[in-house]
Amino acid sequence: MGLLSGLMGNASEISGEKLEKLFNEILADGEQVEKAYRVIRDMFVFTNKRLILVDKQGVTGKKAEILSIPYSKITKFSKESAGIFDLDAELKIWVGSEETPISREFRRSENINEVYRVLSEHTL
Repeated sequence: MGLLSGLMGNASEISGEKLEKLFNEILADGEQVEKAYRVIRDMFVFTNKRLILVDKQGVTGKKAEILSIPYSKITKFSKESAGIFDLDAELKIWVGSEETPISREFRRSENINEVYRVLSEHTL
């Protein structure tokens, strides 16, 4: 991922094997990483059981908040595809009764449809 893309908030895909090693201590028995995306230092991780959001904080990024959202708590989700002049696509996920969705942008080269499919498989 280029620095400019990261600063603009675009997401780039991360391999599942690296993440399973990183998350080995917090993944439940039988839980596997299916898709993961990085936005600058933060991560957006889809497992077969939940959505994990990692918010790295501070200058060094050693401090991190890990938020787990069971798929059953996701009430709705949407995607806005990249248009002719818009190079990014946006994914929004609403959790529980929260009015403000969790939102991430994806470069046109990233397949937002795969993420949308993963959400569909686990929430519908």
